[in-house]
Amino acid sequence: MTNQVLDIDKMQEECGVFGIYSRKENVALNAYWGLYALQHRGQESAGIAVTNGSWMDVSRGMGLVGEVFRHQLPNLPDQNISIGHVRYSTTGSSSLMNTQPLMVKYSGGHISLAHNGNLTNALVLREKMEAQGSIFQTTIDSEVIVNLIARSRKATLEEKIVESLSQIEGAYCLVIMTEEKLIGVRDPHGLRPLCIGKLNDGYVISSESCALDTVGAEFIRDVEPGEMVVIDDKGLRSQQFGKIRGQALCVFEYIYFARPDSVIDGQSVYQARFEMGRELARQSGLKADIVISVPDSGTTAALGFSHESGILFAEGLIKNRYIGRTFIQPDQKSRDLSVKIKLNAVRSVVQGKSVIMVDDSIVRGTTSGKIVRMIREAGATAVHMCVSSPPIMYPCYYGIDTSVRKELIAASKMVEEIREFIGADSLHYLSMEGLSNSLSQVKYKEMCYACFNSKYPGDMPCEQPCGGSKYVFEEGHV
Repeated sequence: MTNQVLDIDKMQEECGVFGIYSRKENVALNAYWGLYALQHRGQESAGIAVTNGSWMDVSRGMGLVGEVFRHQLPNLPDQNISIGHVRYSTTGSSSLMNTQPLMVKYSGGHISLAHNGNLTNALVLREKMEAQGSIFQTTIDSEVIVNLIARSRKATLEEKIVESLSQIEGAYCLVIMTEEKLIGVRDPHGLRPLCIGKLNDGYVISSESCALDTVGAEFIRDVEPGEMVVIDDKGLRSQQFGKIRGQALCVFEYIYFARPDSVIDGQSVYQARFEMGRELARQSGLKADIVISVPDSGTTAALGFSHESGILFAEGLIKNRYIGRTFIQPDQKSRDLSVKIKLNAVRSVVQGKSVIMVDDSIVRGTTSGKIVRMIREAGATAVHMCVSSPPIMYPCYYGIDTSVRKELIAASKMVEEIREFIGADSLHYLSMEGLSNSLSQVKYKEMCYACFNSKYPGDMPCEQPCGGSKYVFEEGHV
């Protein structure tokens, strides 16, 4: 098994998707910039596919967007549709064969697909199709969707997709490209975000609105749960492909995953995090000399805490912005140094002061303890840790790398025991009520809080491969 990333104490979400349809814009270049804006959603691999109406080309590789496309973007004359994907691998080995977008040729022509999410019944579907003669070339659940579409006997592509979607369960946002169409799909629960923008003569589909801003597209709206949007030369049209099963956008989009400058389902991510910090200040009642954040994900909540409490915000931790989120740690000394490589305490800021340190979450507790110790060693007289989310007690089956409950520190330890484990003077979590109050702008009041309360919005697999299956899907895909 590969060594984990420096952000080992963070929830990790594996994908971002982007698509563009335009007769005037350079679609490959816009997809490139769109993926740059979505880089935070996946740093392990990137890919872009393009079509000119008669042929497709796809380029994929391991690494960051700028590394993969350092020399050349996929190139076809008169290309008018492009889709892109960035990916974070959550478990197991990672390989080029599992990068996206996937591209296949079937009886209806070429199709390319990029997927954000996780199918909870992928094992059952894959084994069934293999028993019937299907061949798979990857270990990701996204290929199950492609096979279902290719096998469908429905007359039109839209009908093939709808029939395929009726067979899958779990979380999925898809961008699909044929020679003539760009299609966006969001699962009936709306577990993952997807939005639509207008760019001159064309349209853009993206995991987050920040990518629309990057390419200069005007935000139109979010794709609704259970909606499929189809874009071609006739414009944009949509259809509801499945019964809405109760909106359940993952609350961690607001806590950690999304960029602060994005707006998801009507809720500003920045404002949500700022309000989480304010709620945390009110609930904790803490007093100290300064408030600091664990950058960057804890910064907005720390600013909210400072605003509400009146305690000065200061940069007590500096992040090395020239190190990627993946860092091979070949020996124990390297593992011990991993946090110091990425973060360093500012001694002149924290020395002789009582410190409130705000972070967005604690998953395993290992990194949090190292950071607390780092601040103490820099001279802080006290370190109070405040977390802008409730304790993470249950695994996620919808595309986050916490599929094993025993890895979650809050699943086996009480708050006081966690405080002792990380070495903080006090530990304060945001309550469920406080988290809910912070999301006053969100369009759908129902959300997925399953990692906090185990109320899952749909079917999920057991924690080990069910039925003695010989497959363990990689990249966080169960």
